[in-house]
Amino acid sequence: QVQLVESGGGLVQPGGSLRLSCVVSGSIVSIYDISWYHQAPGKQREFVATLTSGSRTDYADSVKGRFTISRDNAENTVYLQMNHLKPENTAVYYCNAIARAKNYWGQGTQVTVSS
Repeated sequence: QVQLVESGGGLVQPGGSLRLSCVVSGSIVSIYDISWYHQAPGKQREFVATLTSGSRTDYADSVKGRFTISRDNAENTVYLQMNHLKPENTAVYYCNAIARAKNYWGQGTQVTVSS
């Protein structure tokens, strides 16, 4: 059974950085299109970044130039490096994996950007 486990969230001051991790178990990360989404309180879940199995990346306009998505096949992990964080980045961040017509979600990790 495929499982996604996110980690790396926490409290950070504006302008700071965090690196989120999404560990894929039960399968091989490189066959999936992996995306990060976030959901702020009272709002819908929104797309943040994606890394396809073919290594193409895409980002929401609001995070371009500040966030970087990457993959470590040996660790079966996808990362989201978040720099120059802003209070509006505060949200629960979720990892999503899609392959072979199946869609998987992690449990989320909280990111809070506040002074």
